[in-house]
Amino acid sequence: MTATAVLGAVLLLGACGPSGGGTGDTTLSIGAIPAGDYSDFSEYFSKHVDVFGVNIFATSATPDDKVLHAAAVMAQYLDNDEDGSADSSALIEEMTGQAGGASLVMFATESDVESSGIFESDLPERFRLQDLYGEETRPEGSSQSGGFDATLEEVLHLVTSKGHSGLYPEVFGEQAGSAIADAMDLARGGQFQGVPASYPEEAWYHYDDETCDYPCQVTEYFYWALTSILGAQDYTGRCDDIAVEWELCSRELVESGDPAVYSLLTNSSYSLASVLPDGSYRSD
Repeated sequence: MTATAVLGAVLLLGACGPSGGGTGDTTLSIGAIPAGDYSDFSEYFSKHVDVFGVNIFATSATPDDKVLHAAAVMAQYLDNDEDGSADSSALIEEMTGQAGGASLVMFATESDVESSGIFESDLPERFRLQDLYGEETRPEGSSQSGGFDATLEEVLHLVTSKGHSGLYPEVFGEQAGSAIADAMDLARGGQFQGVPASYPEEAWYHYDDETCDYPCQVTEYFYWALTSILGAQDYTGRCDDIAVEWELCSRELVESGDPAVYSLLTNSSYSLASVLPDGSYRSD
């Protein structure tokens, strides 16, 4: 099937432009790379999906069902009540209104992105990008045998880092002193700009990737906390698997063990998801 074809199995999406928040049903489908500002993406990608003005670009080798799964998960993060309208037009404007917009880029495998040459181009500097690989995208959902559906993580990174952090800088900003950063400092057992030689014993968030700077640590913390509240991390074997990085794998554990971030992420003022996306956006 060509990148311009509308897939037979379509999903519904509230139609809206870059300012977001619009209503009216249209199909969420794979199309060609847009001309104009995004024409340079055609060197690396052949598929495009528009989700409330937020882009998904994918390579020809990335399966269509996985591209549409990512699009549906994004739609559910942005329209969590699935009424066809983005929950926060201000969030959509933050993600789409700046030069370069916000885009998820999908390669079939991690080795594909490394060999693609995209890092030698100027696209990562010109545009606000987040990557997701087909090999870690699981439309069937997360399971002990199949592994975690990374769509829930990487799409959320794009929404929080390119959306919430700029829209609410004092609350979700990725710099020291924001409300979520203060909560993270408690979770890490102190304020560490980098990865410490060892985390304090009382820490329950101990991410150890030395390439992940302080803003990156905030992004990861946001993901761990919100998806645990929503139930994404609470299935057989998962809690033990992730304990090396994050110990509070369920809603109850976050509420009791990290009340600061629980209060932030369950505050309805910020239009965060309260229902875990499952890729079935507006399906009957």
